[in-house]
Amino acid sequence: MPMYDYQCASCGHQLEAIQKISADPLVDCPACQAPELKKMLSMPGFRLSGTGWYETDFKTGTKKNLAGGDKAD
Repeated sequence: MPMYDYQCASCGHQLEAIQKISADPLVDCPACQAPELKKMLSMPGFRLSGTGWYETDFKTGTKKNLAGGDKAD
């Protein structure tokens, strides 16, 4: 899920929020309760959860070792 940065135009409070892409943006500031939160332009961040993804997860046969190892001559 993506992480978004917000800043309150009223009091200047900043926060990060983990939200679904389809979720409506936050509006109410948790510090001053004003409906002045605005999304900040920032480097996108997201969190992967689970056991992990690997290069070899969906490859078969000789395609499994792309990073090195035996090369076909």
